[in-house]
Amino acid sequence: MITLLAAAAVTLQSLLAEMTDYNAVAHWPDPSYTCHQASSYDRGTKTPDDPKGWFANGDQNQYIRIETNQNCIEKVMMDTAGPGAIVRFWITTHAAKKGNIRIYLDGAKQPTITVPSFDFANNNALPAGNPLLTLHPGATPEARGGNTLYLPIPYAKHCKVTWEELEPGPKFPSRYYQINYRTYPPGTKVETFKPGNYDRVNQCLANPPAFDDPGLMSPGSIAPGAEATLDFGGPAAVRVLEVRADPAHLRTLVLRAEFDGEQTIWCPIGDFFGSGVGLNALDSWYRTVKKDGTMSCRWVMPYRKSAKFALLNLGKTPVKATLSARVDQQWQWDDRSLYFHASWRQQDPIPTRPMIDWNYLAATGQGIFVGDSLVVFNPVRKWWGEGDEKIYVDGESFPSHIGTGTEDYYNYSWCHTGLFQTPFANQIRCDGPGNAGYTVVNRTRSLDGIPFTKSFRFDMEVWHWGECDVGYAATTYWYARPGATCNRPPQPDEAVRPLHEPPAPFRIAGALECETMQIVAQTPGIPVGPQPLHGDWSSDAQLWIRGKQTGDFIELRIPATQKRKLTLYSTKSWDYGILRFSVNGRPAGKDFDAWAEKPIPSGAIPLGVFEPKNGAFILRVEVVGANPKSKNSKSFFGLDAVALTEP
Repeated sequence: MITLLAAAAVTLQSLLAEMTDYNAVAHWPDPSYTCHQASSYDRGTKTPDDPKGWFANGDQNQYIRIETNQNCIEKVMMDTAGPGAIVRFWITTHAAKKGNIRIYLDGAKQPTITVPSFDFANNNALPAGNPLLTLHPGATPEARGGNTLYLPIPYAKHCKVTWEELEPGPKFPSRYYQINYRTYPPGTKVETFKPGNYDRVNQCLANPPAFDDPGLMSPGSIAPGAEATLDFGGPAAVRVLEVRADPAHLRTLVLRAEFDGEQTIWCPIGDFFGSGVGLNALDSWYRTVKKDGTMSCRWVMPYRKSAKFALLNLGKTPVKATLSARVDQQWQWDDRSLYFHASWRQQDPIPTRPMIDWNYLAATGQGIFVGDSLVVFNPVRKWWGEGDEKIYVDGESFPSHIGTGTEDYYNYSWCHTGLFQTPFANQIRCDGPGNAGYTVVNRTRSLDGIPFTKSFRFDMEVWHWGECDVGYAATTYWYARPGATCNRPPQPDEAVRPLHEPPAPFRIAGALECETMQIVAQTPGIPVGPQPLHGDWSSDAQLWIRGKQTGDFIELRIPATQKRKLTLYSTKSWDYGILRFSVNGRPAGKDFDAWAEKPIPSGAIPLGVFEPKNGAFILRVEVVGANPKSKNSKSFFGLDAVALTEP
């Protein structure tokens, strides 16, 4: 860790020291600042009274203006008076990255910094290096992907950022950007950016300090409904908090914390440490989750007189878990010291239509927002995260932070499914196929923390490409002066309920599943086996027979001891044939055309009433032709279930 030293002016070195000083975010900033965001959000987004515009999604190529400088056509991305500092710069495109980023500082007519293309690292202007520069999945020099720069760029008077397009033509590639910047009060001394050597900072960010002595430890077993607690006297600050627990209990085991009698943390431990649903490895500046189940955080948590931490077991069985903390008794509480808060919200289901702003947190008081974790359950492959963040500070009527997509907020782009670990942003779970299943993303803040003096509100648009129900669980991390409040009370009922409870599979009443029946005969060499089919197929599967030609068949044994009416449920699809049925050697029902433009359930196919022979019905299904519209072999077919009812 680089120690933060008092400085007469804000400089590049003082900002880098602040970035890597865990104490910094636990104090109200001095000098104070406000945090803002310039982005390419759709300018049609103006008021919630216009739902179409409020959820507008043309978040590319939106600039403040276009101007000509030194015979270069430049598109202005940011233009603001100082003193201040750029503290995060994210940019992406869907096509070749040919262009120049130009940064003009303090009103200079020539750019102080010119960055070729999207390259923040390999040039003389900004030799940032990793991890100050992070390239996320899909980010290559000539392909789409998200690039994020955390190297601070301070300026004394003014900052303008432009994009010079080097691919002329009537249609330019889509450019998306977000620039987070600080603005200091007038008169604050700021030394304008000069390139330096950042190796020490990069090494520090890539290797968070390890604490071998965790300090006091709680009991090892927690009964249902009981707590294991740790109590400390003050003034002091908890510097490291660590939990070890069975991964099966990461939701039903809840972390509670009180500082000087104020409860500021209530959160399931998996969400608090950023693991989300299940045990997912996390390697970041503030938190670490190891594969062995050890979870730790390095947010400094100061208090004046007392601190109490508890692990609450909401489950129905005893849980083996340990809670440990490293306490710094040298912390001196003052009027800049802040309590640490972690708030949690879960909701499932959330309909994706109509679109809504889903609230992570609304807080009142004086504090700093320092990050969040999001767990999403998405039931379909389509992209769930087109929505933009909307952050309101101190009662703003329009958000001072409005983004370009959920994945952009979390530092990647283009709904990429790849996992990544960086100091301040991580995607640690993405189930698939596509964007289906669980996704776990994290973003924490250092220099881009957002101070508020009266109130803070964070909304995220639920903007999905499909119409379905999703589930969200969001954890927010923030510091505040004593007396701050928020709209996130404990949710014990949600903590014990899985984020997604799969509905029971659809079943046809009284039916036997074809995929479980004994095959007594078939055309040799044709592939036969179960196929998952979700929706209106009984038990979410069918028996799939991939016939090669007319005449291919299968025979299934259906156990029975009494006379019964047989009804078959099958499937229709684009490469299926015309089917003929028999039961125990007797013709059954009518020939059935199984062709359709896409896979759909057939509905009931009456076969007739039959007496069993030798304790069973033998159902034979044979391909006898094909619809002219059928494709490929025209001889595939699928059998879902057979219902046996009284005649």
